[in-house]
Amino acid sequence: MAPASTTHVLAATRQWLKPLVHVLIRCGITWREFAEVAKTAYVEVAISQFGKRGRPTNVSRAAILTGLARREVRLQRERLESGPEALTGYVTKASLILSAWHLEPEFLDSAGKPALLALDGEGATFTALLRRCGAGDVRRSTLLRELRSAGAIRVTDDGRLEPLQRMYVPQKMDEELIRLWGTVLADVASTYVHNLTRDARTPARFERAALNDRVLSSALPEFREFLHKEGQAFLERVDAWLLAHEATGSAGSSKKATIRLGAGVYHLQD
Repeated sequence: MAPASTTHVLAATRQWLKPLVHVLIRCGITWREFAEVAKTAYVEVAISQFGKRGRPTNVSRAAILTGLARREVRLQRERLESGPEALTGYVTKASLILSAWHLEPEFLDSAGKPALLALDGEGATFTALLRRCGAGDVRRSTLLRELRSAGAIRVTDDGRLEPLQRMYVPQKMDEELIRLWGTVLADVASTYVHNLTRDARTPARFERAALNDRVLSSALPEFREFLHKEGQAFLERVDAWLLAHEATGSAGSSKKATIRLGAGVYHLQD
């Protein structure tokens, strides 16, 4: 079996990153914010999982493993030690425009609320707002289209622009579904990490897929019904098995005596 090269690993990474980035863009997350999260994750994994003799990795070795400067490793480690933090990251120009519209006195009405702005002209206009926010390198029509499609602004009957929200989010997504998205992707990735890094004495975790790239598109509704019925029946049997093996009494209160265990079934389609 030939070892995977850096090129192979990066190609595979780009493949699984695309659906991830799709969600990030729709939720208004920029590449800078993602890069900041990636740096923190690199340091967290390097320190906690690549230590020697059961000890956490020191700063110098973490810098070598991650490619980050030692000062950056220390900064990320301090963030991790201080507990959960809401990363501020890079603000998109669309969000900057909306924020300035709500805060800059020039673009507020007499009641201190965001004023209705004409597109062009003298005084406070949408074009003046773009200049104030340094958005001159982005087409005005493009920004307008994006802000309107996101429901962030509207055009009034007299042709002026009115802001409807403070932040730019291209498409709102359900909070619980986003949490589930993160959990499911992490579970699938953990299974693959186990199988990729296990030694010969450690059993592989079950991972299989049934896939055919020449299925008639007209069969899709029937497949959905089939998968819902058969997949649900399988998961119900798995759930019953897990319940039968659930810890009770004193064993249930011991973290060392219990593990998180389960299986997932996913609809695959391109």
